Amino acid sequence: MSSQTSRDVVLPFGQYDDVSAAVELAQYAEELGYGFVTTGETTGWNVPMILGIIARETDEIGITNDVLSPYSRSPSLIGQTAVTMQELSDGRFRLRIGASSPALAEQWHGLEFDRPLRRIREAIEIVRQVQSGERLEYDGEIYTPDGLALGCEAPDKPAPVDVAALGPKSTEMAGRFADGWVPQLIPYDGFIDRIGDLERGAELGDRSVDDIRVAYTIRCCALEDGETAREYARAQVAFMIALYGPFYRQAIADAGWEDVTETVRGTWLNGDKAEAIASVPDELLDQVAAAGTPERANELIERFEAIDAVDAVQIGFFDGMGEDERRQTLEALAP
Repeated sequence: MSSQTSRDVVLPFGQYDDVSAAVELAQYAEELGYGFVTTGETTGWNVPMILGIIARETDEIGITNDVLSPYSRSPSLIGQTAVTMQELSDGRFRLRIGASSPALAEQWHGLEFDRPLRRIREAIEIVRQVQSGERLEYDGEIYTPDGLALGCEAPDKPAPVDVAALGPKSTEMAGRFADGWVPQLIPYDGFIDRIGDLERGAELGDRSVDDIRVAYTIRCCALEDGETAREYARAQVAFMIALYGPFYRQAIADAGWEDVTETVRGTWLNGDKAEAIASVPDELLDQVAAAGTPERANELIERFEAIDAVDAVQIGFFDGMGEDERRQTLEALAP
C-alpha cells in the first residue's frame, strides 16, 4: 500500500437488522487504522442520522456518505446536513453528492430523472453557499433559492463536496467543480481511461487533479479459502451487471466488456442465475473486485493504489458474507 493512499470502509447497512452492528463495525475499522467510513442510501435507513451516531461513537476516523441526491433532498437541506455532520464529527465529514439512479428518483421519490448533471452542479454550488453562512442567493436553471441564511453557526472548516460519478461527462463535471471523485465498478482499464475525463474537467476548472480526492470503491473479500471469496464476488458482479442499474452495466461495457454484460444480463433475466454468474470471467472479476486469499486481494487493491491520481481505495463487501468474514477481510486488508 502506498504511504500516500488511504484505505476506507463501506459499511454494509443493508446487511444489518439494527444500528448497533453498523456502529460496531465502524469502531472496528477505526481500531484497524482505516481512514474513512462511508455507506450508501437506497430505501433503507436515513443515512445521515446513522452517520451522526457513528460520528459520536468514534474519535478519529473520517465520516462520509456514498451519495446524497438532489432528487431525495433539496440542495439547501444537503448543505444543512453537511453543516450538522461537521459539528457532530468535529470536522471529520466529507459530503458526497450524486444523481443516484432513475429507479430511486422515479419509483421511490416520485420525481422525473431529468437533467442529472445540471442538478448536481447546482447542488454543489448551493451547498457551498449554505456552508458559508452567508445569505443564500442562487439563480440557477433548476434551483433558485434566495433570501435566507443558515440559522446556526457556520462551520470553521466547511465539509468538502465530492461527486459520485461513472460516465465521462459526470466525471468531467467532478473534475471541474467538486473536491473529490468517487467512482465504483469501473474496470481497471476503463478506470485509467476515465481519469482522462477527470483531468479534462480539472483543466476547465483551472486546477489540477492533485486538488481532487479520488476514492475508488472496490468490493472485497479476503479469506484463506480464496475460492469461497471469489464465489461471493462472482455472484455479486453478475447481479450488479444484470439488475443494479444501467450506469454500472454501461461502465463495464464501455471498458470493453459489452459482450459479457449482454450475456450476463440476458441469461439472468431468462431465469438462469447460475449460468449468468458462471459467465463472469476471472479477468473481469479481477478488474472490478478484490477477492481471494488475503495475498491476492491485497495485490488487486494495490493495482489501483499504484495509479497516481488515486488517493483512497474504499473497501466494500459482497452480499452473502457473514460478519466474521467481513471482519476477517478488514483485518487482512488493514492499512
